[in-house]
Amino acid sequence: GLQIVMCTPTATPPKWLVDLDPAMLAVGADGQPRRFGSRRHYDFSSDRYLAQAERITRAFGERYGTHPAVVAWQTDNEYGCHDTVVSHSTQAMGRFRRWLAQRYGSVAELNRAWGNAFWSQDYASFDEVDSPAGTVTEANPAHRLDYQRFASDEVVRFNRAQCNILRGLSPGRRLVHNFMQLFTAFDHHRVAADLDVASWDSYPIGALEMFWFEQADKQRWMRTGHPDFTAFHHDLYRGMSRHPFWVMEQQPGPVNWARWNPAPAPGMVRLWTWEAFAHGAEVVSYFRWRQAPFGQEQMHAGLQTPDRRVDQGGQEAEAVAGELRQLAVHPEPATRTAPVALVFDYEALWALDTQPQGADYNGLQLTFECYSALRSLALDVAIVPANADLSAYRMVVLPAMPVVTPALQAQLGGCKAQVVLYPRTGSKLACFQIPPNLPPGELQHLIDLQVTRVESLRPGVAEVVRMSDSCYAASRWRETLRLGAGVEAEACFADGTPAVARQGRTRYLAGWFSAELQCEVLEQAARDAGLGTTRLPDAVRVRRRGDWLMAFNYGDTAHELGVPQATWLLGSATLPPHGVAVARRR
Repeated sequence: GLQIVMCTPTATPPKWLVDLDPAMLAVGADGQPRRFGSRRHYDFSSDRYLAQAERITRAFGERYGTHPAVVAWQTDNEYGCHDTVVSHSTQAMGRFRRWLAQRYGSVAELNRAWGNAFWSQDYASFDEVDSPAGTVTEANPAHRLDYQRFASDEVVRFNRAQCNILRGLSPGRRLVHNFMQLFTAFDHHRVAADLDVASWDSYPIGALEMFWFEQADKQRWMRTGHPDFTAFHHDLYRGMSRHPFWVMEQQPGPVNWARWNPAPAPGMVRLWTWEAFAHGAEVVSYFRWRQAPFGQEQMHAGLQTPDRRVDQGGQEAEAVAGELRQLAVHPEPATRTAPVALVFDYEALWALDTQPQGADYNGLQLTFECYSALRSLALDVAIVPANADLSAYRMVVLPAMPVVTPALQAQLGGCKAQVVLYPRTGSKLACFQIPPNLPPGELQHLIDLQVTRVESLRPGVAEVVRMSDSCYAASRWRETLRLGAGVEAEACFADGTPAVARQGRTRYLAGWFSAELQCEVLEQAARDAGLGTTRLPDAVRVRRRGDWLMAFNYGDTAHELGVPQATWLLGSATLPPHGVAVARRR
């Protein structure tokens, strides 16, 4: 009864192949090629390596494609891991020039779109354009953004080649890729469009150490991960998967790759597994089955220890399997459409990274903070791409969207949802120029205001914002707004200028607000949308599936759940530390 997900081996080209074609190695911004000795050393732009990848994929498909135990294929492994999307090789630059010619048609249009008159950057032909690496100071931001777009398209091309082969040789099997947590260097939506299932690798504790979280948060959530981290990725990949999403790698114990690698608290592997199910996952697969006694990952725990004994993670995985069998007597609840849509776009994040205008302005972090605020209000959230149909949602939030496409403008204008626009929304055109009518550009049809000035704030500087007779804080970023007729200020900075502007069903936030202020603004919008909210403790989170309510406690103290008229299918109204409860509401 064993079912197998076969994986193409293209993430680790062997030494003989590298020696045969050294030009397949990607080149860093310093002009040095990557070396053999680990993984992900190939160049997405290498046509010769692509041919070799197609060759081995075809060999695997011909041998195993119709084997009855093979139920799915994973393409490659963790695209983008170790900062490996962008290459500055000769072949990459050649393909970039052809990409530019296709996008712009003429070098004159390229010069206009990039604003190359500035600093005498005009080109006479596409052949003169190099990668944006190695310039004396910052390269043209439009050049940098287009190079990131190109690099992302190269990942799409590479993945699509494998998908086309496997669909022909292994019909009826699902195609999957395991995307990386918080890795945004390529467009996951576009890669997922060629797959059947979007999956991701869930390492909540390792990620806590690697990314932007404050030291206090790292200390507090050291053995659990942040309470919104796994849910954020579940909702992200559910939104781009044709079939129910998977967790391809679930952390079962300490990992080996973070600066510090603590063990999960007892119960957390069980909690993470149940939380994936709550958000609609079809599969949770643990990495790894048995801890390897050799190689770079020998300190990475598995469900079993190297001597084949079941470790803590394995015991908890067995416990979840038993609980799922017990609950199988009940009809599986449907994954309903969440009432709140959070619009997420990879190009938008690249634009903000290209010119952050403040050392600590991080569009992905602001997006996560927005999501966390929504979850703290007990709201279910759908994370959707910029081309999504928004008509079914009662509330739509854009936390990081400097470039707003005409299609998204039309969706926002045509839907009936409450709309919340975070700072820098509509602040750039697709060619990375400031809109001629000032930000938020064409969204002024939704809310009649102009952003006349922006400033980034040094660490430790907080601007006071007054809203609903309470004072809150804004940090990192502040904007000065000019309001048109019919626009009201729902909150103001201490100097009286608008901090939150509203017109009809649209709100605009003029700063990077504290978690408390984000909750206040989002709760007001939710109420206007007719949505009920509940302020949850910061360690407790809930998710609904049909008539099931699932609750999770990331904290180390018990919590009493107020769920009237409920039948408890798992656990009880007393939610223990690191515990899970499932209730059916009448």
